[in-house]
Amino acid sequence: MKICVCVKRVPATTTRVVIGADKQLDPAGVEFELNPYDEFAVEQALQVKESGGEGSVTAISFGLADAKKELQKVLAMGADNAVLLTHNSAPHADGATTAKMLAEELRNTEAQLIFFGKQAVDRDQHGVGPAVATRLGIPCITEVVKFELQGNQVICEREIEGGRETVTAPLPCAITCQKGLNEPRFASLKGIMAAKKKPLEIKEVDLESAAVEVIDMSLPPERPAGRIIGEGPDAVPELIEALRNEAKVL
Repeated sequence: MKICVCVKRVPATTTRVVIGADKQLDPAGVEFELNPYDEFAVEQALQVKESGGEGSVTAISFGLADAKKELQKVLAMGADNAVLLTHNSAPHADGATTAKMLAEELRNTEAQLIFFGKQAVDRDQHGVGPAVATRLGIPCITEVVKFELQGNQVICEREIEGGRETVTAPLPCAITCQKGLNEPRFASLKGIMAAKKKPLEIKEVDLESAAVEVIDMSLPPERPAGRIIGEGPDAVPELIEALRNEAKVL
């Protein structure tokens, strides 16, 4: 079975965000990593391949040339080959543009399963997986926490408000992966050494005008400093007053 997994290079979640003069994230001094939700997607792709005993896993990313590092990690985890679609404007591309780039590459792969993380932690848009599936004309099941492959269909559980629902879909299909689906493996030393010999193709792509324009980007206002309102039972009325009239949570 041909399996593809789409991954993204994102700023580490511990990064101190700085907005540059161009109203975009200033990359100076920023540590980057593989999008955490994409690790669940990679692990599930590898598990499907291993349970079937045959097939291949291709990792695909759209970004700057520096994203080779993250693709090398995916290869070290066990993917068979990788493709990097690169353009200098990739970090500023909107979700629709990203979906179009990925769909054009995936259209020629004949993949039966395409895995995504449920979202990228840099923009939290959730939309790339479903948008790619729409462009390819295949079903998409989102935020999957349990996955099962039975013949030519998948049976998945996804989280909804107040519970879970079970969804089935025929192959080919796309899956976006949620935390709890699996436990991503670490790359072994053997895997790291093997990754150096695996194919990693870099393709320059052309971008059309973005469907979404970022007008402004700014950090949220700093929280005001906390304060202590008295001590003991005598402070309760003042506390209630502050919660009602200042914090407006009562």
